[in-house]
Amino acid sequence: MRKFSRIAEILVEDGVVGGEGFAVPEPAPEGWLTLAHSHAYVEAVLTQTVSRETERAIGYPVDARVAMRSRCATAGTVLAGRLALQGGLACNTAGGSHHASREGGAGFSVFNDVAVGACVLLAEGEVGRVLVFDCDVHQGDGTARIFAGSTRVFTLSIHAALNYPDVKPPSDIDIALPDGLGDEAYLAVVKPALERAYAEARPDIVFFNAGVDPHRDDRLGRLDLTDQGLAERDRRVIGFFRDRNVPVAGVIGGGYSRDIDALARRHTILHRVAKEFG
Repeated sequence: MRKFSRIAEILVEDGVVGGEGFAVPEPAPEGWLTLAHSHAYVEAVLTQTVSRETERAIGYPVDARVAMRSRCATAGTVLAGRLALQGGLACNTAGGSHHASREGGAGFSVFNDVAVGACVLLAEGEVGRVLVFDCDVHQGDGTARIFAGSTRVFTLSIHAALNYPDVKPPSDIDIALPDGLGDEAYLAVVKPALERAYAEARPDIVFFNAGVDPHRDDRLGRLDLTDQGLAERDRRVIGFFRDRNVPVAGVIGGGYSRDIDALARRHTILHRVAKEFG
């Protein structure tokens, strides 16, 4: 959890975020959260009465601090979506909790912030169609479940075939990759995935999960990407949609290391690449 504050510090220290500072959201209200999650589960999180079974699936107890952090991260993704609609591109310094499904959390995910973001923008009539382009090393199973059968939200997941979760419900497009793929082979997959997703989704906005857990030094990753490979992935995804005038809202996704500074710096690749686009 310490990586989140360190990401923000590094972005300021390195001048990626200048004098204008960060756009800071209010915590996500219950009405937003229940667009993607059941009323019972949202109430349990907000009152810190989540079952032990669900807490085990999430990976930690859901206390008041975790509940507030999850609400703020989710609101950050909603705000990134709105800012992207205004200016073409915006990135959260958190988000990408894609294992949370309608009935509960899992895999370090309390609320599915991208799902909430998509639902809020759709409910408010700001967009008509949404693409979730998920490059976390783990399949976006919660997102796939929430939007199964939806005609307004199109889900794509590029992930390691042999990684968590064991059960992978179908996204609209799933691209399961073998271990140890490396930069060149991975990037060769991204281009046709972008073209197919764009053609089939016809999105008004893209939520891009830029997980850094495909990195070769990640504790849970298996795809052997380098910093340069991650940066080029982000550059290709953002550039593809911006060339087509589709707004992009980026979230940081997964990343796991005991070296918090190195991990936080790896997560800032998304923001550094986004700054290249103005």
